[in-house]
Amino acid sequence: MSLMPALPIIITPGEPAGIGTEISLKAWQAGMKNICLMGNPDHIAQTAQSLGIVANFYEISKPTLYDYDTSALAIIPVSWEKMPIAGHPDSVNAPMVIDAIRQAVLWSQSGIAAGIVTNPIQKSCLYKAGFSFSGHTEYLSSLATTMPGGPLMMLTCDKLRVVPATVHIPLNKVANSITTGLIIEKCTLMHYCLQVSFGIQHPRIAICGLNPHAGEDGRMGEEDGKVILPAVHKLVSCGINATGPHPADSLFHTEARANYDAVLGMYHDQVLIPLKTIDFFGGVNITLGLDFIRTSPDHGTGLDIAGSGLARADSLIAAIKMARRLADGTSA
Repeated sequence: MSLMPALPIIITPGEPAGIGTEISLKAWQAGMKNICLMGNPDHIAQTAQSLGIVANFYEISKPTLYDYDTSALAIIPVSWEKMPIAGHPDSVNAPMVIDAIRQAVLWSQSGIAAGIVTNPIQKSCLYKAGFSFSGHTEYLSSLATTMPGGPLMMLTCDKLRVVPATVHIPLNKVANSITTGLIIEKCTLMHYCLQVSFGIQHPRIAICGLNPHAGEDGRMGEEDGKVILPAVHKLVSCGINATGPHPADSLFHTEARANYDAVLGMYHDQVLIPLKTIDFFGGVNITLGLDFIRTSPDHGTGLDIAGSGLARADSLIAAIKMARRLADGTSA
């Protein structure tokens, strides 16, 4: 009895003037299989030619038409309003960028795709077209049935997993956005996902303090003692192995990382800077707590190098592999 082939993973185009098409082609050339790339066929072919990649492609209108008997790359066409120029995003293409994400989500939710891997978007360009979300994660959450505590933005590499409690908000709004309940919700979902998606039976979660030295007993801020510490106590009472609040400046060196399985930080850069420093090219962004699988590379649109052929596909390849592991139910 033969096994059913794995459903394809949809790769969204992201910003068409960025490096998304280039790194997607390089990922396919590197051996990534069961993927469907969304984009303009002519633009993809031109990019392939500039990279010296043989344009062995075929077009399909939806993932159910994916051909498992060929090594050619499946392309799901997107008609750009204006043909992309590398390094020069144009807001006239923004509605198509947004709609491609929405369509990929629908295919995944309906069970005809294993999940989606999203290439980076240029938010400033999307805003000009009326995009009202602060980021990719927030838009995806609006399309989903989200678990309590979600969406959970987890950045992961071989040596570290991190989650920011607050994501795309200004730094001066972080302190007022952090609540004991928020931390409890995020950590409870982290605990569940570490068990179910990563196969860690008894997850250890380290929680960052907000202020320098985790507040130093209130001398450098009261949030650590009055907001974060009660959340830690409540989580422990619920059987979750959470510790903290820890001073963030001493939480990410090699010896410290041996003491936990994941870190909850209070704000975006607090935890993304350490991860990207440790493994910039191999990091993966996973959105947990949604009703579909979504991963992405941990970098931006690369407008400064778009069209040069210099973009590295490492992070996208890692994101595709992670999406496949999550879809197959193997430990991520």
